[in-house]
Amino acid sequence: MAERMGFFTDTSICIGCKACEVACKEWNQLPDDGFVFEATSYDNTGALGASTWRHVAFIEQQPVWTADGPTGDGDGGEKPFQIGPDGRWLMSSDVCKHCTNAGCLDVCPTGALFRTEFGTVVVQSDICNGCGYCVPACPFGVIARREDDGRAWKCTMCYDRLRGGLEPACAKACPTDSIQFGPLDELRGRAAARVAELHALGRTEARLYGESPDDGVGGMGAFFLLLDEPEVYGLPPDPVVPTRNLPAMWRWAGAAALTMAGAVALSFLGSSDRLLGRGGPR
Repeated sequence: MAERMGFFTDTSICIGCKACEVACKEWNQLPDDGFVFEATSYDNTGALGASTWRHVAFIEQQPVWTADGPTGDGDGGEKPFQIGPDGRWLMSSDVCKHCTNAGCLDVCPTGALFRTEFGTVVVQSDICNGCGYCVPACPFGVIARREDDGRAWKCTMCYDRLRGGLEPACAKACPTDSIQFGPLDELRGRAAARVAELHALGRTEARLYGESPDDGVGGMGAFFLLLDEPEVYGLPPDPVVPTRNLPAMWRWAGAAALTMAGAVALSFLGSSDRLLGRGGPR
């Protein structure tokens, strides 16, 4: 198997240009999203979906003003002031996390989802039967089905480009290197250095999300540097793959089945004894 590859998205240098969204749609020939006006700042795609494999979120934050000036970040002034008197924008390009323990992969009954030689998770659309089991199995709400054919779709990390020795289209198009692609271990080291750099500059709110192999999905193949809590970006604070307890559940189910089989066998033995008159005096 080739070295595991992944994405590191540094949201501190994302400028919200959406070049990644456009490059993803163009390379993968994804249909439009219906041109729905979301009325949420500059976000016209809303969320990840079957036809949106990269989604740039725009979060506007305004300070809380008191008699002593701005004291918080719009959430009641409880956090250290990091926004600035004119507010700030948080922008982040979201994508499938290509989890180490991928719930979508665990529940697929047809083998349409598979783990590639690069450690990524890909849907084979010609094998997908549209059952939809993978949709609720994703703790991030990434994978979805298209209304026209019912099949599931999500980011492939440009598997076809990787096989040709190219980087994914979104990373190639990013003008600020907010989206970085490469060997996952190398990216983790680079991300840790970037957080240390921001902390030294006084940006102590900077933190990594999804880089730890000890989280609820075994670590993410696409992780992020955030400047606020994960919930602010629409990310679950403690994601857990729903299928992580499947081995224990199967063991309990097996034990319960054996117990039931034993009880049924004993009841049949008792019935046989009574029919043969070995049940004692009546």
